[in-house]
Amino acid sequence: MAAPAEAQSLTTQEKTAITRALGAYTQGIRAGKIAIDTTIVNNDSLKIFLNSALQDIPIRQDNANAIVSTIRSFLPANLSKKKLQVLIDGQDIFSLIPNFYRTKAERRPAFHNTVTTPLVTRADRPYTPHNGLDGKHIAMWQSHGKYFELGVNRWEWQRARLFESVEDKFTQSFVLPYLIPMLENAGAYVMTPRERDTNPYEVIVDNDGQKAKSPYTEQNGVNTWQQGEGTGFAYARATYQNFENPFTEGTYRQTTTVRKASQASTITWTPQILQERSYAVYVSYKTVEGSTTDAHYTVCHKGVETHFTVNQTMGGGTWVYLGTFNFGMGKGNYVKLTNVSRTDGKIVTADAVRFGGGMGNIARAASGDSTYLYTKGNTRSLGGLPRNEYQPSFTVKPMTSGYPRFLEGARYYMQWAGIPDSVYSPTQGRNDYTDDYRNRGIWVNYIAGGSKACPDVKGLNIPVALSFAFHSDAGTVKGDSIIGNLGIYQTSMYGGRFADGTSRDANRDLCDLVQSSITHDLRTQVEPKWTRRGMWNQRYFEAWTPRVPAMLLELMSHENFADMRYGLDPRFAFITSRAIYKGILRFLSSEYAYDYVVQPLPVNHFSALFNKKNQVELSWAPVADSLEATAMPDHYIVYKRIGNGDFDNGTVVKKNSYTCTIPTDVVVSFKVTALNKGGESFPSEVLSVGINSKTTARPVLVINGFDRLSAPDDFVSADDAEAGFLADNDNGVSYQQLISYVGKMKEFRRAIPWTHDDAAGFGDSYGNYEGKIIAGNTFDYPALHGSSILNAGYSFCSIGRSALNTFEGKLPQALKPLTGEACQSAFSAIDLILGKQKQSKFGRPGLHPLSFKTFDETMQNFLTAYCKAGGAVFVSGSYVGTDLWQNPLNYPATNPYAEYFKKNEKADKDFARNILKYQWREDRASNTGRVVYVASPLSEKNTAVRYYNVPNDKSYVVESPDAIDPADPSAYTIMRYPENNMSAGICFGGNATDRWRTCVLAFPFESVRLRKQRDNMMKQILTYLVEK
Repeated sequence: MAAPAEAQSLTTQEKTAITRALGAYTQGIRAGKIAIDTTIVNNDSLKIFLNSALQDIPIRQDNANAIVSTIRSFLPANLSKKKLQVLIDGQDIFSLIPNFYRTKAERRPAFHNTVTTPLVTRADRPYTPHNGLDGKHIAMWQSHGKYFELGVNRWEWQRARLFESVEDKFTQSFVLPYLIPMLENAGAYVMTPRERDTNPYEVIVDNDGQKAKSPYTEQNGVNTWQQGEGTGFAYARATYQNFENPFTEGTYRQTTTVRKASQASTITWTPQILQERSYAVYVSYKTVEGSTTDAHYTVCHKGVETHFTVNQTMGGGTWVYLGTFNFGMGKGNYVKLTNVSRTDGKIVTADAVRFGGGMGNIARAASGDSTYLYTKGNTRSLGGLPRNEYQPSFTVKPMTSGYPRFLEGARYYMQWAGIPDSVYSPTQGRNDYTDDYRNRGIWVNYIAGGSKACPDVKGLNIPVALSFAFHSDAGTVKGDSIIGNLGIYQTSMYGGRFADGTSRDANRDLCDLVQSSITHDLRTQVEPKWTRRGMWNQRYFEAWTPRVPAMLLELMSHENFADMRYGLDPRFAFITSRAIYKGILRFLSSEYAYDYVVQPLPVNHFSALFNKKNQVELSWAPVADSLEATAMPDHYIVYKRIGNGDFDNGTVVKKNSYTCTIPTDVVVSFKVTALNKGGESFPSEVLSVGINSKTTARPVLVINGFDRLSAPDDFVSADDAEAGFLADNDNGVSYQQLISYVGKMKEFRRAIPWTHDDAAGFGDSYGNYEGKIIAGNTFDYPALHGSSILNAGYSFCSIGRSALNTFEGKLPQALKPLTGEACQSAFSAIDLILGKQKQSKFGRPGLHPLSFKTFDETMQNFLTAYCKAGGAVFVSGSYVGTDLWQNPLNYPATNPYAEYFKKNEKADKDFARNILKYQWREDRASNTGRVVYVASPLSEKNTAVRYYNVPNDKSYVVESPDAIDPADPSAYTIMRYPENNMSAGICFGGNATDRWRTCVLAFPFESVRLRKQRDNMMKQILTYLVEK
């Protein structure tokens, strides 16, 4: 019989010594202090219960063993021989080791929510990522969003505007452009309770018509379309109020499937597109008894067809996302559904199709008969109190937010998507603030209702594998200190079990793997001092409500300047999102028992040149991932676009080259992705070519030298009393588009405290751009330049700037002409695109080498050799002078780059003066967005040209163009800024010793607003460079 447990077994001194020793295991983690709660001694065993601070630490076999050994080393002699068990919250320390790090025999049973047929399958996707996330359904969302606050009768953000952003928008800049595409490229189907399309335009096509005006047509084969039983979608009104459900106000159509295409019945939805741009495509249908598992949809976008199958046994009665495509204003845009199936006699249903994200259309209002006590997030009506003459009743008209739908909270998108009001408004319309964070976990259970995860819930039957909430946190510190990442999970709810009986400890596994992946990658590639915070096992609604593996991530502090110097940088967003994707991949691979492979990084060294047969020869190089050995590609996909169309569905190739014949007199564009068993990489830059059939002249070589992605310019005063971002100088360069921007920062004094979200203190920013999308670097400028080159009478081809660097010590065969005289004989001229290229830092100054120099050593050597061989060069960019003469990073109070700039200054200036024949005069030379031609050898006209100088959705903004002067007696000013007559461009036609020609513009050619003006400008420049 065992001896009774002793109440106290360790002295205070012994506990203190153990606590002090255990502190070593929290190094590198901002965690609580590990201490002993209680001990239990039996005749043959000792149990030591540690406090919950140990849960902040990622537990692996080695540190678990070390912790046990450390504790044992401090035990008195009478206890040191007993069997020792260390527990936290009732669990053995070794149970905190994630399944991923256990042997197969040691793994706990894992949660599985598998399905034979996914909700959506892209039928013509040329690969299946079996070692990625193929067939996994992931629920994911980002932060909050605009919500209606009853207490003040207005729409507002859930957080304050800080550092040019607001949390409601900030985390979207990770999730939408990076994290979701990475998961989808790995094969996952990602569902969001917030609108994912940033396009503010929307077109609805529906059989019920009403406000859906675009053409809807049916074609009947053997089995005719009929009205289905029950309700469907109807676009009955412009705005919707509380509890109005558009998916219960209309009808839907149905027929039975056939196997023969000759017997097909089809429905076609043809959107009347008024704005040419990308549109997300959502279909809707009804799930009924006998629904088909392979409803075939065809999306035709600018004449390119992409095919999908949808499993209609799940997801009925809401918007089901197919993909995002470019649509034009002409013909060739539609969605078509056919009843042809692998199995006949099944039911296929059809309802509305939606194109684009649109504007918010849920109207809300406070009651004019009530008064409210306003405390944000806890507003309550005081309407029961007696009124007096100073509290008159009044009528309040319901109002929409006036913002694009993707900026609104989940509550409003769910209503538009037909989700029951019991899901989207747990408070039944009384508190939108709490509705918006409570409803997301409930939504996960609703869409998973009927699947293995929630068999007792009536829902959409979607087999959700995982739920992920992405937020940023609060907290401020001075200097370069980082607040860092915090993970939140919950294990004890629902009896600590999922519906299949497996342990909710999987939530901790997920949290641990994601947190560890983020910390490792950021400390390795970004910031060695990056702070890892704890892993909290707490009842946060978004973490405990989902009945699938779930976590909530607080990535960093949106209130802390040091965090946001990274947070606003697209490079940081890519690295962080890739780390999260890898953490999710590792978790799901261990849960579903397969070997994972990480999708490759994007390729580089890309070129698109003509061979001797006038074919296009593409060449590129893979990029190794130093953090992940599995991420090497084994195939590639080449995508092609003809003219102003959309890219095709790709051609898979084995080698890192591709040759094809192209049509003449049209711009043809290409992009390349890398492929392996884990999925597809992000795309390369877009390169373009064009053959002008009316000329025998040598082609123009376009070099895309604008590959910059960076945060806005920033500063810190010498005494650290002031700091901030300088949008007027340079607001950075985003990838594709900037969706986190609210307006310029206006409060730079660190000492100013937050008093209200409308008076946010240090970091406070304007809100005049918060409802707008701002264009970034599209990496697609050779097509724009090339179009003007074709119109000027020349053919053209293109390369990326990285192609000038040799790969593995050798130049690809296609790039052999890019050397000295060979290059001069192969091309009539070179058009170098520099855009907003300039040397830029990454995070805190001095930590990383500067990137994105306009004319690095390789570029200088290449252009020097080409010019001295008699070439002709056209260069345009905002910082062609400043980057070489007076880069702002060369002049802070403490300059970690002083030696670097000093080393290169003379060579840089000599290159500009002696080869390209210009010299810097002034930065920030103009803010009006206008230049005018002046009399010169280039042109005798006095024409004005406008370029994009304010944030907009068409082209990146040129905030600070240079002024440059001629640096040779044979060089001339060709354009000036009219507000001050500073020189905006020069041309050089050669002299007695320098027999080459150049034209340099201090503003980017592609930023010129009107195509006609670009075409005229290019024709004049090429005529001067080549023909005069």
